[in-house]
Order: sequence, then C-alpha cells, then structure tokens
Amino acid sequence: MTAPTDTLLLREQDPRGVVTLTLNRPGAFNSLSEAMLAALQTELDALAGDESVRCVVLAAAGRAYCAGHDLKEMRAEPSLAYYRALFTRCGKVMLAIQRLPVPVIARVHGVATAAGCQLVATCDLAVAVETARFAVSGVNLGLFCSTPSVALSRNVGRKTAFEMLVTGEFLSAGEAQARGLVNRVVPVDALDAEVERLVASIVAKPRAAVAMGKALFYRQLEMGVEAAYQTAVQTMACNMMDAHALEGVQAFIDKRTPQW
Repeated sequence: MTAPTDTLLLREQDPRGVVTLTLNRPGAFNSLSEAMLAALQTELDALAGDESVRCVVLAAAGRAYCAGHDLKEMRAEPSLAYYRALFTRCGKVMLAIQRLPVPVIARVHGVATAAGCQLVATCDLAVAVETARFAVSGVNLGLFCSTPSVALSRNVGRKTAFEMLVTGEFLSAGEAQARGLVNRVVPVDALDAEVERLVASIVAKPRAAVAMGKALFYRQLEMGVEAAYQTAVQTMACNMMDAHALEGVQAFIDKRTPQW
C-alpha cells in the first residue's frame, strides 16, 4: 500500500516482502529535514521487527536523489546543542539502515550530495543511472562533511574519500562504480529492471541466512583479522545448523532444487 502523495516518505510493499521507501520532498531535492529523518527512523524501526520483509529499496521522487541536510532549517537555529542533536539523529538513521536484518538497495536516479551521498554509501547495495553524480560538497560551504566521511571511507579507498571530502568535487556514476560507491550503473530506462534483478536474487535466498550474514559482514569489518575469523566461524556454524542451510546442502548433494 502506498502512502498519500503529501507524505514525506512513501512506503509500498509487494507480496514478496519487498518494501520501497521513497523520499518525497522533490521541491527541496529530498533534503534530510528533521521531519524526514524522523519519518525514516520510524519506518526503519518498524521494518526491523517485521519478519515478512525480505528487502528494502530506498528511492526518491523528483529530479534529485538527495541533496543532504536541509540547510535552511540548519541555519535557522545555530546552536551547538541543536547541531549535535541533528547529526546524532542522522547517524542513528544510518545505523538503523546498516542494522536492518535485510539488504537495503539505493535506487539512485539523480544527484546525491553530502548526507545524500552518505545515504547511498550506507545502503548495502546501490544501483545508479548513468547521469547520477555524487559529492560530499559541504567543504565548499566551509563545512567538512565529517559524518558522511564515516560511510564514505568504508566504501571507497582512503585517497578517493579524502579527495572528495577536501575538494567537494563530483564523481560521475561511472567513477562511483569504479571506486566502489555503487554496484551497478545503467541507462535511465533500465534502472527499475536492474534493481529488480538484485531484488529477485536476494528474495530467492533464505531470509535467515541473509540476516545472519549481513550482521556478521558489518561486525567483522571493524575487527582485527583474528577476531573477525573467530566471529565468522561462530556465525557460519550457527548458520549451518539452520534448517534452510541443511536443506540447501542436501539438495546440492541430491542434485535437486532446495525446498525453501
């Protein structure tokens, strides 16, 4: 069911459990106002506890994907306490995306700047059109994109991330793909089909295995190699005891399709 068109964040779920969340502030280039961040947090919290959900697509309306924070709103209340609260709220939204037990795919049809680029980097997967562009351009306004740097530096190489952060220059979609910010780049008319290819592959897999794997993937990235292996061993052993994995392995042995 799709939310009314005057809603900041539209939600639609198909019978497979694929949820599409659409940023719906096209007149403001889908900037992350306080209200938008609150709407995202509410939806993400609800999705985290809904076992019928298999995959989330994060899309946007209008010409841009997301232009970052709402600068007019930020400038209206210049206090340290306000800015700390705002960026903390944004960080919680990003962490909620990473902590969802299902993959989140950014469907990028236009420009993504500053916290909008952070949003793309935070999603587990990203598909972009050939004309999309990406930047962490706060430095052009005297504001180093510190919070976007966290997700950005965990997606692209250090020198690429730092160059983007200190110059504010744009990456083309092709450059973003080559440097690891997005997975796939397609013509505009092929965007939905390419997103669907990823979605179909994900929902064909057991939800429990994907959820277990996603949690492990991000957890081990922050560890040393030895600790990462110890954590991965425990996760894989638990995964192997899941009925879906036992059936999948037996089906491989029997040369048949798994019955999930």
